[in-house]
Amino acid sequence: MSICFDYGASGMKKRILVVDDEKDIVDLICHNLAKEGFEVLAAFDGGNAIEIARSAVVPDLVILDLMLPVIGGLDVCRILRRDPDTAAIPIIMLTAKSEDLDKIIGLEMGADDYITKPFNVRELAARIRAVLRRVETLQQAGSDILVAGDIHLDLRSYEVSVRGRPVGMGPREIKLLRFLMERPGHVFSRDQLLDYLWGDEVFVEPRTVDVHISRLRGAIEKNSDAPEYILTVRGLGYKFADKRPESS
Repeated sequence: MSICFDYGASGMKKRILVVDDEKDIVDLICHNLAKEGFEVLAAFDGGNAIEIARSAVVPDLVILDLMLPVIGGLDVCRILRRDPDTAAIPIIMLTAKSEDLDKIIGLEMGADDYITKPFNVRELAARIRAVLRRVETLQQAGSDILVAGDIHLDLRSYEVSVRGRPVGMGPREIKLLRFLMERPGHVFSRDQLLDYLWGDEVFVEPRTVDVHISRLRGAIEKNSDAPEYILTVRGLGYKFADKRPESS
């Protein structure tokens, strides 16, 4: 049976969900993270991990093993990324596999970082803090406004301004821009972006994403032929450049 343990006191501590089917590894990670000041939850299969992530105790970050019973780690990552309520939760993949392909697939699925077994618990804690800092930097302009470089997206009015000037764009371009701005540096395939923009209800050609990317670039880039924000990762898909707000 899947179990959820709370290894730390509740409060303002960052809540980390550790997902691995090896209890010794879970105990090791949870014990050390609790010592580092985190509140820690645990799950031993993919199904329970999804339940916890969707519950009232939403984690601030998930450490997710690749090889899991019930639902595998890659599928857990994909499911969390496609659910609007869990899409923004940072994920660090934990895997015994060291092949580059596994790392690429994990990052393509939406993982924020990866660490390979065997690992140093101090390095894991450092990776966690680095990812959390990146998330906090993204949110520092306020929960209702996304800022990257000289691009501002107001989540209340869904108005976009670039270099201080308002920019008009269609609803799918705005939705696509928000999705990418909230996940800077992550590579997403055409199929992943299609799933986010249209879901499974209708069939849309993957190349349709290229059209929306082109429109988005035309709206926000100084030169859409040499983009600074919406970058193409050859053979994989697209990503948003990890840019910090420009100083005024």
